[in-house]
Amino acid sequence: MKLLAFDTATDVCTVAVLLDGAVHERREIGRRHAERLLVMIDEALVDAGATLRGLDAICFGRGPGSFTGLRICAGVAQGLAFGADLPVVAVSSLAATAQFARSDRVLAAFDARMQQVYWGAFVADADGLVQLEGDERVIAPSAVPVPAAPNWIGAGNGWEPYAAPLRKRLGDRLQRWRAGCYPSARCVAELGARDFRAGKAVAAEQALPVYLRDDVAVKNGENKRRHGDA
Repeated sequence: MKLLAFDTATDVCTVAVLLDGAVHERREIGRRHAERLLVMIDEALVDAGATLRGLDAICFGRGPGSFTGLRICAGVAQGLAFGADLPVVAVSSLAATAQFARSDRVLAAFDARMQQVYWGAFVADADGLVQLEGDERVIAPSAVPVPAAPNWIGAGNGWEPYAAPLRKRLGDRLQRWRAGCYPSARCVAELGARDFRAGKAVAAEQALPVYLRDDVAVKNGENKRRHGDA
């Protein structure tokens, strides 16, 4: 299988090419996603000795996460897929973070600002690939769902500012949380490959971001138009 995967939902810009089992990955930290994403994609394809038109599909991190980051990621996925006539596979950025943690049970959290987190609980299947339990949501750290089973690992940048209220809420269900977990493009590719085999690829125009906080995105757009910014 030949896949291009990328994610820009957080401060990390990550790109990978999965080529018949081998992974060629690039990662940068910062807020230069719009400037760097296409460059990193070109570099990863060259490293892999692959071409865009020779791929089977494009996998992208559909969110949740930074509104700007999600628009960049979905826009690039659409543009490349249209140009190369490729299908796309949308992968949860929370799931890609949980996959990166490499644990049986992962509570993935991103900082959603406004004293909230983007939240999802993931359990690894027999192949070591995570599956979502319940729903992804945007929620206060003090109100996250408490899982029935014990021995969960926390992962994602939402744990850094909200570790105390999350620990208090989860109690003995939480084993520990891991710093430095992020949506890896390698993991986007791994999860995307599973979904591609399951027939979940869609046409380029369906490469859409998932904000979870759609009402805020709408309000932000209305405010920009009101002040002449759009």
